[in-house]
Amino acid sequence: MIDPFKTIRSFKYAFEGVVALFRFENNARVHLLLATVAIAMGIWLQLAASEWALVALAIGGVWAAEAFNTALEKLCDLVSPQFHPQIKAIKDLAAAGVLLLALAAVGVGVAIFVPKLF
Repeated sequence: MIDPFKTIRSFKYAFEGVVALFRFENNARVHLLLATVAIAMGIWLQLAASEWALVALAIGGVWAAEAFNTALEKLCDLVSPQFHPQIKAIKDLAAAGVLLLALAAVGVGVAIFVPKLF
């Protein structure tokens, strides 16, 4: 059986994570700024529902990747506060995941916005 109090508590912790992500992580704030620009452009260009769905998935995916990357970096720093080449490789790979998804999101933006602008 589902315990509604545990569920509510889980959402509370997740929301605290979202707040911490945007409050303390510079790259997450960069993504937030770019998402705001994309949303404003979408409103201005009157995107269709399917276009909004793609934009929302791209934005949400990048934010989720940034959250996972941040969590992994914090875990790595806890496990190995001093420099270690394997920890560096782990952090670099996690950052690469965010970069790849961000580039895919740019591709979504180009595919949706450029034809409407020209």
